[in-house]
Amino acid sequence: MGSLTSIYIFACVFTLTLWNNVQPTVENEFIANYSSLLLTDVPKTIPLHTRVLDLSHNRISELSISEFISLSDLQVLNLSHNLITELDFNVFIFNQDLEYLDLSHNNIWKVYCQTLACLRHLDLSFNNFTVLPICQEFGTMFHLEYLGLSATMIRRSDFRYITHLQLNTVFLTLENFSLYKPQSLTALNTKSLHIVFSANQNFNFSLLYDGMSTSENLKIVNVRYTLSYKDFPSPALTLLKKIKTTALMLDTVDLEWPIILQIFLLIWYSPVEHLTVRNLIFRGPIGGLTAYKFVPFLSSLEQVMSLGVSMKALTLERVRNKVYYFNQKILYRWFSEMNIASLTIYDAYMPHMLCPQRASLFQYLNFSRNALTDELFQNCSTLAELKLFILRRNKFESLSKVSSMTRYMKSLRYLDMSSNLLHTDGAEEHCQWTESLKELDLSSNQLTESVFGCLPVNVNKLDLHNNQISSVPQGIAELKSLKELNLASNRLADLPGCGGFSALEILNMEMNSILTPSADFFESCQRVRELEAGHNPFKCSCELQAFVRLERQSGGKLSGWPEAYVCEYPEDLKGTQLKDFHLTELACNTTLLLVTALLLTLVLVGVVAFLCIYLDVPWYVRMLWQWTQTKRRAWHECPEERETVLQFHAFISYSERDSVWVKTELIPNLEKGEGSVQLCQHERNFVPGKSIVENIINCIDKSYKSIFVLSPNFVQSEWCHYELYFAHHKLFSENCNSLILILLEPIPQYIIPARYHKLKALMAKRTYLEWPKERSKRALFWANLRAAINVNLPMSFEGNEEENDVTFTDSITQPLIK
Repeated sequence: MGSLTSIYIFACVFTLTLWNNVQPTVENEFIANYSSLLLTDVPKTIPLHTRVLDLSHNRISELSISEFISLSDLQVLNLSHNLITELDFNVFIFNQDLEYLDLSHNNIWKVYCQTLACLRHLDLSFNNFTVLPICQEFGTMFHLEYLGLSATMIRRSDFRYITHLQLNTVFLTLENFSLYKPQSLTALNTKSLHIVFSANQNFNFSLLYDGMSTSENLKIVNVRYTLSYKDFPSPALTLLKKIKTTALMLDTVDLEWPIILQIFLLIWYSPVEHLTVRNLIFRGPIGGLTAYKFVPFLSSLEQVMSLGVSMKALTLERVRNKVYYFNQKILYRWFSEMNIASLTIYDAYMPHMLCPQRASLFQYLNFSRNALTDELFQNCSTLAELKLFILRRNKFESLSKVSSMTRYMKSLRYLDMSSNLLHTDGAEEHCQWTESLKELDLSSNQLTESVFGCLPVNVNKLDLHNNQISSVPQGIAELKSLKELNLASNRLADLPGCGGFSALEILNMEMNSILTPSADFFESCQRVRELEAGHNPFKCSCELQAFVRLERQSGGKLSGWPEAYVCEYPEDLKGTQLKDFHLTELACNTTLLLVTALLLTLVLVGVVAFLCIYLDVPWYVRMLWQWTQTKRRAWHECPEERETVLQFHAFISYSERDSVWVKTELIPNLEKGEGSVQLCQHERNFVPGKSIVENIINCIDKSYKSIFVLSPNFVQSEWCHYELYFAHHKLFSENCNSLILILLEPIPQYIIPARYHKLKALMAKRTYLEWPKERSKRALFWANLRAAINVNLPMSFEGNEEENDVTFTDSITQPLIK
């Protein structure tokens, strides 16, 4: 039950940290955040049922019982980073459920104590206490797990009230430190001890020795010693038997090398298993390593060698030296001969490391952020136990030499070569990777597609992201064990096939140059269960439509769908998610499109053919051609007659079967008597030697009017149709009213052929003269007809009757049957 309560408290504190710098608000009925509001007093509007209250980063200088008396449910209170000078625990006497109280980073120098029975976390660090503010009442806080304190001096008696408490963590801040009584820290009973020493003072190493004898986990910040190593207080040999610490961290260390070495030798033969040193600066001298007073200590170590070495892991982070000249080989040999499982030298500008002279116990090596080159561990056969090797951010260039470095590492499973200068140097056929390598990180280098000719054959996980790979060559690499491949941030234009990666399950292709990924990817890579292909410049087209359809069928294999899959091209679709992009099946299926187009073409051709046949279009086209050719010949053969002169009042078009009426009725009544009319008749006015079509066109052109004698016989005559067509063409080309229709006999609509649509239109829109059967009405008929023909012809032609007679006689030689 206690562990669950602790989890709840720390969860609340974490929530408060996230809500820091937010406007004053009550997040719910249990949590209230008033942080960073420049408050000078505790607000009076805090909800009564608040359990978590954050008042940090304000300007509160005093606390009173009236401000918290109503908050009976309060469990977590953060008052850090304020201006409080005096603290009276009686202020919280009515807050019996209070478990977490943070008063760090204030100006407190005086405390009035009161028992808070439920308190688990109390932080009074970074305040102005001269001595440790540990009251007698602290001894009754049996639930206390975390205690933060600050002081300028530490005495053993200061801990007398809490020596019986089983604390989890004690945090001490010792700014402006003036006094430490040896063995004082050993009075504490805690698992973890964290000491922040003054950054501007020489470190008191008794704190280190006593701290190692006090807690299992020890962290000390600001270990600085500016005096000579000759004045350094050497540790007593008996200290080794008292050390309890198994995990030691020293942060911000500035020491001379002999002091570092002496501390390290102490730690080396102690129970410490994990040593971490961060922000280390070491100074000289390095030359005379044995010429100082801790030599007796070194010789005495032989007496305790039977204790064995507990060290398992050494971590050095951000190492800098102020020694301008020293034999680096001594230092490299010192590290290489360590018989420990894990060694990390991070960000130390280290240019080289020696191969161990005998079989090494190293299983984990991390040399990230250094200056190591291709010569590292070449022909090194003593690292047979190494399993994980991290060389991130160094200066390696040749991939083939990297492979050669691993060939004797028979246990190596993971190798990180990311963020180097690696490239393939044309020696891919000489790559000699160890067969045990399962995971390889080659990301953020300068590798091209030729890298696939220099890869370990048994690799399971391969990271090649952020390189210069533009394709995945087929047939070069046979990585049958590869399950996970990362090719993100390269120059690939399409998804690779799985010809050489038969076991591939996870593929990352994000941030490449893929416009239209292959839709058959999952068919060729059937074992792939996750594909990350987002953040590519997708071109939304038919090819992409097939890929989108594939996503729906894949059952969620596309990681990041749909947010990471957005159209980049064309411009009008930029920003559209692929899930919202749709094209019709007809637009994307070429076969269906061709079949549809072919069917529509056939239908259109069929409709046009039907209309041509029904409306006799070929006949009209032929007639238009004949008219055009006749006009063209007339233009070229008789240039002097280009301007047509009217010679006849009217051209008569009739069927031969109606010729009796024309010759006995029409012609005699129009050509004789007063106001005679000059008529053009084919039997007497067609010119011998010319075609019938040419004669028809010429006669119509030379006549002011065209008289059509309509009857059932007329609509059955082909030549009458010609004459009607050409006369109608003149009607529209010359924009004149030159047609006269005479209905000799009624014409039923059903006997008019379909191609006579012009005749139907004329009869429907134009007024025609109907031949009367009664004789009494014929005089009016002839009068109306003469009136319709009424026109004055040129005088030069009116007396040329003899010429007309000759023409009539000659025309008999060219019969015309209508």
